[in-house]
Amino acid sequence: MKLTLDGIKNEGALWREKGFVTPDFDIDKMRLATKNAPEWIHIGAGNIFRGYIARLADELIRNGEMQSGIIAAECFSREPLERMYDPFDNMVLLVGLRASGDKYLRVIGSIAEAEAAVGDGFERLKEAARSDSLKMISFTITEKGYAYSDMDGNILDSAKRDIEGGTEGDLSTAMGKTASLLYERFKAGAKPIAVVSMDNCSRNGEKLRDGVMFIVNGWHRNGFVTDEFVAYVSDTNRVSFPWSMIDKITPRPDAEVGKELAQLGIEGMEPVKTAIGTFIAPYVNAEMPEYLVIEDNFPNGRPPLEKAGVYLTDRDTVNKAERMKVMTCLNPLHTALAVFGCLLGFTKIADEMNDAALKKLVYSLGYDEGLPVVTDPVIIRPEDFLKEVLTERLPNPSLPDTPQRIATDTSQKIPIRFGETIKAYSVSGGAEKLELIPLVIAAWFRYLLGIDDNGMDMEVSSDPLLDELTAKIKRSFFESTLTDADRAVLRDILTNSALFGSDLVKAGLADKIIAYFESMLTVGAVRKTLEKALGM
Repeated sequence: MKLTLDGIKNEGALWREKGFVTPDFDIDKMRLATKNAPEWIHIGAGNIFRGYIARLADELIRNGEMQSGIIAAECFSREPLERMYDPFDNMVLLVGLRASGDKYLRVIGSIAEAEAAVGDGFERLKEAARSDSLKMISFTITEKGYAYSDMDGNILDSAKRDIEGGTEGDLSTAMGKTASLLYERFKAGAKPIAVVSMDNCSRNGEKLRDGVMFIVNGWHRNGFVTDEFVAYVSDTNRVSFPWSMIDKITPRPDAEVGKELAQLGIEGMEPVKTAIGTFIAPYVNAEMPEYLVIEDNFPNGRPPLEKAGVYLTDRDTVNKAERMKVMTCLNPLHTALAVFGCLLGFTKIADEMNDAALKKLVYSLGYDEGLPVVTDPVIIRPEDFLKEVLTERLPNPSLPDTPQRIATDTSQKIPIRFGETIKAYSVSGGAEKLELIPLVIAAWFRYLLGIDDNGMDMEVSSDPLLDELTAKIKRSFFESTLTDADRAVLRDILTNSALFGSDLVKAGLADKIIAYFESMLTVGAVRKTLEKALGM
């Protein structure tokens, strides 16, 4: 069995016999409609897109609610497309992992085209951007994709190059390329469009708008674009940046899932590692629970996403749903499990939930420090959401998610996952009573040493601020007594509002964080500190 157009057409009955839901629409017709009148470009063609967003479109096309599909785009390299899109005619296998062990199997056929935003691929994206029919450009590029400055507020070299090179320069950032697509749409008649972040970060629409406007304003200062273009991108009636909340745990491809698919007779299911170190496969393994809440602000119309289970609502409700998930009920718990899991030698999130201390840690983080300041979005009940996270999602033994994956880019996640809760407590003058959030921040500092709780070398996951942070939080701290100068360095880091969402010295948490950190600097001390903090 081959995951190709011909394979599905010629062996559709066999695929369905094996338990797969297959496209029951004319894929060729859908692709022709997309070529002639594209409606949706998505930038960031990774797992969350293929396993969730593309599946939403697939559902709408199946039900006759959409006629065209999605143009999937990668920002910087065609390698993922050449290895995981081209050989499979842009189709994807979704493997839904239920806690019971059984699987939901689906062939997704909604991806009409796959392009890289370089060379001819970028020209095709520009052509689509000029189309009257285009309704939205959406994104899953991770939070760091929106950044244009470092932790100290210095402009990134890549953003500087994009501004200095102008609209026709060799653009090297996602924000620069997005601004370029909007410039094409402006020149074609200033046509309306929604530019929609679907990334897992708070106020994502604001981050996307800020990143795009940073490039646009830079071009304007340098004389590359007119006042009219700046006005076009600034006008929310013509270019909107809706906020959204997305939630679906989508780990990197599990080789065991690939073997099971091969045993079903499907060819070419082996995961591969890209040149930049990411793992990709022709399948996506993911949990079944999923949430997508989007601000309903689409100046040129939109697909009927609500008919595929998406919540369309106002910005305030989106913000509340995002705060509920990212700041209290899921993401902080994930980060806590990530840093402690790596330090304690775990390689699977579900296994951590069988550890009494780690289980108590996330239950206490969620119920004791999170829920008291949760924002209730009404459309999703926070207590029910947290219960599902703690009793079904994190303990799911079928989900091959790792603390090492979750620990990636932690510096970009800390200000939202913990900073906003700290702010909420600070408003009422109660930040100093927090115990577990400071413990997790201290554990992250300990994690950055690259030494596990057994005193062995440990690989630290990639992070855009890794070099900056490890130059200050040094491996030499391990099994040593910190000096006043060392503590001063740590206190200086803790004043960084960009990194933590607020000044943790002013919040009264710095001494507690440093004390926790110092208590973890010997072999076995991470476990001891964790259990002592939890009263175990």
